[in-house]
Amino acid sequence: MTSQLFTPITLGSLELPNRIAIAPMCQYSADDGSATDWHLQHWMNLGMSGAGMVTVEMTDVERRGRITHGCLGLYSDHNEAAARRVLDAARRVALPGTKFGTQLAHAGRKASNRRPWEGGTALQANEDPWPIVSASAIAFAEGWQTPQALDEDGIAHVIASFAEAAKRAARAGFDFIELHSAHGYLLHQFLSPLSNKRTDRWGGSLENRMRFPIEVAKAVAKAAPGLMLGARMSVTDWVEGGFTVEEGIEVAKAYKAAGAAYICCSSGGNSPLQKIPGGPGYQVHLATAIREGAGIATRAVGMIDDPHQAEAIIAEGKADMVAVARAVIADPRWPWRAAATLGVEFHPAPQLARAVPFMQRWAAPAAG
Repeated sequence: MTSQLFTPITLGSLELPNRIAIAPMCQYSADDGSATDWHLQHWMNLGMSGAGMVTVEMTDVERRGRITHGCLGLYSDHNEAAARRVLDAARRVALPGTKFGTQLAHAGRKASNRRPWEGGTALQANEDPWPIVSASAIAFAEGWQTPQALDEDGIAHVIASFAEAAKRAARAGFDFIELHSAHGYLLHQFLSPLSNKRTDRWGGSLENRMRFPIEVAKAVAKAAPGLMLGARMSVTDWVEGGFTVEEGIEVAKAYKAAGAAYICCSSGGNSPLQKIPGGPGYQVHLATAIREGAGIATRAVGMIDDPHQAEAIIAEGKADMVAVARAVIADPRWPWRAAATLGVEFHPAPQLARAVPFMQRWAAPAAG
């Protein structure tokens, strides 16, 4: 039987050779937003993986929108030139048909922090912190910096920053843009009633809370009309009184109307009180709910590392694609292994082809 995981899919203007996506993974290794040699090897490696869709890490649209000093950005000419250098190299070694996208974002109240391996907590006075912004002046958690609530001019500035970053993404050569409205970052902060307590046209009802991310989507679509557009959402906050799946469906409909071709369905990240029932495929049902409720293609993500599980997600119509991240860190040739496991013929770069029999043998079931 033909593997559904390895069938092509068209999202907007892009045809992808298979249903495997690399989910964005922050590397915290940029130099004032600019990609470095770390990114050079990382993006080239992802391009050689065999995944049809590669979304590089969260890429911030302004300097104050970075989570850490090491976060990637597209807010300067140097950022743009560095991204093009690394992307050009990745394309030269990528398998035919591989598409590359950038995830445009703004960390909002989760900005100005240490890198995860440095504790992930708020930068202190001697660590060059910077003022942060959000929908409302509510800190993410105790010990975190309290943000300034964006006013009308501030909101307009951030929307314009997303549009300018989209133009830079197009000039750098990316194939698509993914908007990051998940994991408690700025677009999610406006969507969630946990972090948005505004009483103006940007807060209160769902229609008002979604206004900012949808205006961002419209501005990005207009600024880079040649790039396919998608979005990543936290479909639920996993907190009583927070953002819900039902609201997520309505936001997904609005993203679709604004030009988005897919939704990557994640969850959580906006409150330390969240109670997430982790485990393999723990978010797949969210992708199914958005797919069925909003009529848009979805990407399932979250601890998917078994090729049979990935195949079943597609074959059973639970999502249109699967996204892997940690699995690809652990096994940079995970898509090869998935193909070998599912009995699909695969053709890596000729320089690497001698390893195919090994992969097929490793993926074969043990003799009983």
